[in-house]
Amino acid sequence: QVQLVESGGGSVQAGDSLRLSCAASGRTLSSYTFGWFRQAPGKEREFLAAINWINGQTLHADSVGDRFTISRDVAKNTLYLQLNSLKAEDTAAYYCAARAGARLRVFQNEYAYWGLGTQVTVSS
Repeated sequence: QVQLVESGGGSVQAGDSLRLSCAASGRTLSSYTFGWFRQAPGKEREFLAAINWINGQTLHADSVGDRFTISRDVAKNTLYLQLNSLKAEDTAAYYCAARAGARLRVFQNEYAYWGLGTQVTVSS
């Protein structure tokens, strides 16, 4: 099993940046791939990015372009999501998730483990 705890959310102005963190614990993190999702009020949960823990291969959603970047620090067992040039429409709860296996996947139902989320609010 994997336990995930997100942090780093907050209230910012449009154009600002934030770095979200997700502390991962559990056995054999190398057996998992990790992803970031977000969910705005009244909307479905949206895939943002995924990363392979071992080789660092990444996949980012087209919807966020190059504004968001996923990364990980293996030594710290921590996943990151760098959010740049934030917009009001980025306001949402942001979640990290983990799934067993090496493939980078975009569908939330393929991720078995989830954190409780961290809120990002962007004011225009």
